[in-house]
Amino acid sequence: MFLDTLTQPFGRRSRISAGPLPEATPPPVRPPLDPGLPVLLLRTDHNLFHHGSLGAIRSLGRAGVPVHAILEGRASPAARSRYLHRGHPWAPPAERPAELVRHLHGIAERIGRRALLLPVDDAGALFVAEHAEALAPAFAFPHQDPGVPRRVADKSQLIAALREHGVPCPQSRTPRSAADVEDAAAELGLPLIAKWARPWRLPPGMRSTTVAHTLDEAYRLFAAGLRRDPHGDAGPLILQRRIPKAGGDWFFQGYFDASLDCLFGATGRKHLAHPPQAGHTIAGEWARNPELERLAVQTVRTLGCRGLVDLDFRFDAGTGAYHLLDFNPRIGAQFRLFTDRRGLDLVRVLHLDQSGREVPPALPAFGRRLLVENHYLKQSIGRPLLRAGTLRPLRQADELAWYAGDDLPPFLAMGRQSVLRAARRRDPRPS
Repeated sequence: MFLDTLTQPFGRRSRISAGPLPEATPPPVRPPLDPGLPVLLLRTDHNLFHHGSLGAIRSLGRAGVPVHAILEGRASPAARSRYLHRGHPWAPPAERPAELVRHLHGIAERIGRRALLLPVDDAGALFVAEHAEALAPAFAFPHQDPGVPRRVADKSQLIAALREHGVPCPQSRTPRSAADVEDAAAELGLPLIAKWARPWRLPPGMRSTTVAHTLDEAYRLFAAGLRRDPHGDAGPLILQRRIPKAGGDWFFQGYFDASLDCLFGATGRKHLAHPPQAGHTIAGEWARNPELERLAVQTVRTLGCRGLVDLDFRFDAGTGAYHLLDFNPRIGAQFRLFTDRRGLDLVRVLHLDQSGREVPPALPAFGRRLLVENHYLKQSIGRPLLRAGTLRPLRQADELAWYAGDDLPPFLAMGRQSVLRAARRRDPRPS
């Protein structure tokens, strides 16, 4: 069993699959990618443990595509991958767009040909959309209305858009004072979900989403925002009703072409998150859910977002509705969960479409499981109920985020960096 939970069949058939392939059916042919279109991964957020970057490097590199990436140097575990063609120096922040454009054009000159630009975080996705004209001569990428990615990534604007179009989302309040925090707690109930509207602008050390179990915790979050972010770059703080987790956490990832047709879309069940109940998926499963898929596709089309998307939902068992929690206009870090039976995944779909090649229909691998081993083991330490079977989910996962038999150095480097980080936290002395 995967995490000893949620192991029963989901009992629904997806509209994108006719069921398992018959045993006599020969293995599906993997569509070839164009090696003449190299890829540049753009990451603006310092995060040595961004497993999504490594997943993209491995997926495209295994398909014969030269993969370039902007990384933090050899300290980044992803820089050790055998599938990385070349690493490039860290870029200026997206808040200095002219400098970032120049930096990217300099990398394009070193690559020597037009490349596919793949942002892997929100700030990068917004930057590419809003500076498409300056980037287009050197890079390929999905073009869209430049204001759409910011509209969906900014949680205040997203909530307004969802209310306008009647898409279910949790009740929320935006406090302007301590008294507003108290009123929100009284109206929405405790615990509350507290999230910052523009998480890509958060100062170091502040979490984008937190569960406030008490009124005092909500007060402290509000006060910390005023103290650490006095100009409101990441704000405002949004307090949301916490939907009971009994209905489960779900997510949708997909790729939408220039006509807003969904060329590849899939729904997943989130079993564990980091941080717990308020973070990204660390244990997930590809699950049939045609109802959620229809809602997600309709929402993306309504809001007009093209390219790669990553949406988070929670099912409200009391109302029978899926509530949209977050909308990320870029690749999700756990995208490798959705690798179909011919090896097609979202970065390969992006590459096929942007190189002018046909994207074949997906052959879903329902039940496929992905686990982010470093975060999973961190959560498992000290939990008696999991201690006896801690390693079972690692053995049962179809793919691990870091470990790969054909590409061990990133896994070893991740372990080393994890040990160094733990040592720094134990020793408060300045280095």
